[in-house]
Amino acid sequence: MVSITKLLNFALPPLSLILLSILTLPLLLWKQLMYVKKMVYTENVANKVVLITGAASGIGQQLAYEYARRGAKLSLVDIRKEKLVTVADEARSLGCPDVTIIGADVSKVQDCKQFVDETLNYFGRLDHLVNNAGIFSGKLVVIEDFHEVSEYTPVMNFQDTNFWGAVYGTLYAIPYLKMSKGKIIVIASGCGWFPLPKLSIYNASKAAVINFFECLRMEVGWRIGITIVTPGFIKTDLASRAMEHEAILRKIPMGSARKCATAIVESACRGDKYVTDPSWVKVLFPWKVLFPEVVDFAIRFILELSQNSSIMKANLHLSRIPELKTCNME
Repeated sequence: MVSITKLLNFALPPLSLILLSILTLPLLLWKQLMYVKKMVYTENVANKVVLITGAASGIGQQLAYEYARRGAKLSLVDIRKEKLVTVADEARSLGCPDVTIIGADVSKVQDCKQFVDETLNYFGRLDHLVNNAGIFSGKLVVIEDFHEVSEYTPVMNFQDTNFWGAVYGTLYAIPYLKMSKGKIIVIASGCGWFPLPKLSIYNASKAAVINFFECLRMEVGWRIGITIVTPGFIKTDLASRAMEHEAILRKIPMGSARKCATAIVESACRGDKYVTDPSWVKVLFPWKVLFPEVVDFAIRFILELSQNSSIMKANLHLSRIPELKTCNME
């Protein structure tokens, strides 16, 4: 085995370069032909059944509206069932022929089985599963400040909701999606491949989601289409709460939830493997792959600049306190 490893270390790099130089042009032409085909033969979701988790607000809510405009039947899932009533009413007004709402917690395996079963019992089939439910903690923290892990239990719950919440529902839905030759749309994050500081657990949960569904795509082959969504920062209630606690996030341009939902549904209907919105976020990927040192330096510089700015503001605030007390005494 050692000799084989040495042979691969020596022979595989040059062999790969030769194969890449030969195959690049044919593969690019093939991708262009497939792109044209997808544009011409996009899926019509009218009267198809779409199950959306986390549909009460944000991207999930806008996805429900976008599918409704296209005439799809909807099964809307959220832990806040009371808020789904308004979403369902709006979906009907936009053209949804039928909609059911289900209160469920995606971090609980029995709840995931329940909402898949209820959808099948109500509609008799399932065509699209949209794993959108997720959480984003308002408390951002540097890894070295994790002195007492128990203090950050809510942050650790990212794995239960963001990762297992997508996995549980998918596992129960796979047999029915195979029957309908359906699709899985999973909302991950650009942070899954471009991690940001102070979001370590969130980054890890989204990276896990991306890797799980890439593996699933290889295993199920052509029987189920899988679209992995890696959005940048989108203007939602979750993002707004995070910005309240971290000034640096307020400087990041944010995309529209409605435009993001439109891009997701269009890509899913075309059968795209990946979609990123806003589209400028994709520019960061080659930088991360080709020049990781530059990216690390830039992020470190911005982080330190932000921290120094926060310290200066805090010191300035403290320096003014005695002056205020003196004024009050006079």
